[in-house]
Amino acid sequence: MKKAGVIILQVLFLHVFLILGAALKQIVPIPIPASMFGLVLLFLALCLKIVKLEWVEKGANWLLAELLLFFVPSAVGIINYKEIFSFLGAEIVILIGISTIVVMGLTGIIAEKTAVFKRREQH
Repeated sequence: MKKAGVIILQVLFLHVFLILGAALKQIVPIPIPASMFGLVLLFLALCLKIVKLEWVEKGANWLLAELLLFFVPSAVGIINYKEIFSFLGAEIVILIGISTIVVMGLTGIIAEKTAVFKRREQH
């Protein structure tokens, strides 16, 4: 029960950065989503040691583990627009395939570079 409480508090703490990002979005007229502003603020807070990783790690890991649930409503919503698939179905499937390969490749490269950097740091 204590672990669930910690995760809930950390997720709420992460939402603070989402709210800060939304506030910053109102001030800075750049066409970037408020959530991205929040992620940049969180990244800067972590880099500057304003926020400790332990304060958000369990909540962020839980959100990542449940990430697929956040995409289900979008996928279900797309199914309502059958005319899109009738005209652009093949193009959409190819685009999704290419973007998936690019994301997986970049994720692998970044993970590999991070692991190499951490190994160098330990020695």
